[in-house]
Amino acid sequence: MLYRRLGQTDKMASILGFGTMRLPTLEGDDSKIDDEKAVHMIRYAIDHGVNYIDTAYPYHGGMSEFVIEKALRDGYREKVYLATKLPSWLITSREDMDRYLNEQLDKLKTDYIDFYLLHALNRDFWSLVKKHDVFDFLNSAIKDGRIKYTGFSFHDNLNLFKEIVDSYPWDICQIQYNFMDENFQAGKEGLMYAASKNLGVVIMEPLRGGYLVSSPQEIQKIWDSAETKRSPVEWGFQYLWDYPEINVVLSGMSDIEQVKNNIEFAEKGFSGSLTEEEKYLISRVKEIYRSKTRVFCTGCHYCMPCPSGVNIPESFKYLNNAEMFDRVEEEKVLYSGLEGKASNCTECGQCEDKCPQKTPIKEMLKEVVRLFEK
Repeated sequence: MLYRRLGQTDKMASILGFGTMRLPTLEGDDSKIDDEKAVHMIRYAIDHGVNYIDTAYPYHGGMSEFVIEKALRDGYREKVYLATKLPSWLITSREDMDRYLNEQLDKLKTDYIDFYLLHALNRDFWSLVKKHDVFDFLNSAIKDGRIKYTGFSFHDNLNLFKEIVDSYPWDICQIQYNFMDENFQAGKEGLMYAASKNLGVVIMEPLRGGYLVSSPQEIQKIWDSAETKRSPVEWGFQYLWDYPEINVVLSGMSDIEQVKNNIEFAEKGFSGSLTEEEKYLISRVKEIYRSKTRVFCTGCHYCMPCPSGVNIPESFKYLNNAEMFDRVEEEKVLYSGLEGKASNCTECGQCEDKCPQKTPIKEMLKEVVRLFEK
């Protein structure tokens, strides 16, 4: 296993982190974790050098932290850096923050959290936690030893990301990033900005929620043309580990084979190791995926809220995924559960006035209806 220093802390973290929101489950119920398999997977990873374990209050219907506690018994807690997150959207008072942290400490049966993050910050949740004096909470929790280091995970636009970075002496940040998301949310510019401020950078969704695992035939031909043979998964990870600014790449592993494979990949995850030819192949793959993109949407949410209740960014996400990854039927099923479907659009045009990309939103929502609702 390879290790990198987490920002300006003195902690050396494994470049592969274990994300625990996709643990094996029973009976198709996300809240029923297969404890035996999950504990085995986590301990196998730790035994083979993984020392960064990431969980959060809502994962697996609130059950993830209980299973992590089981996995970290018998001396395993002392072998890892444990990260969990404050449920930002549930905060209604300053006291709530202490209550949730203390509940998590109890669930995890630990005296402290190594890295405590504000979860899924966007503009609304950021305003909410600031309103209830989150900085006082963080300072207090550090002072009394309940948390060692602070951070936040993020889902919004670049300007807000920079604002949050500059608002407090954070230790780490967690962002979505992969070779398809260089300009999405915080993006590459945000990644470099955080690193320039000496924040540790932890990456989530390295394979875009699994969409980059299986390649369409024309993309697989490009991967196969490389002198060094890698699976699409390894290409995705190596793209990230090539950045010296990235400290930890999280993987939400669901079975022991994924754990074993990812550990093997991480043993070769040196920064600056991709050749110019390999970077060119990745750029060709990106071009093909982008050529299949039906609508250019960065997920900035400037179009929201829609007065008719349409969830515009999610509608476009499903549309793009269907076309880019050749999975129309799968995305149709996911779209069927979406609140605020595209067919609710009244063509008022308010969204188009706000869109910084000047996307023809009204017309593209009709494409969503045609593909998923007709």
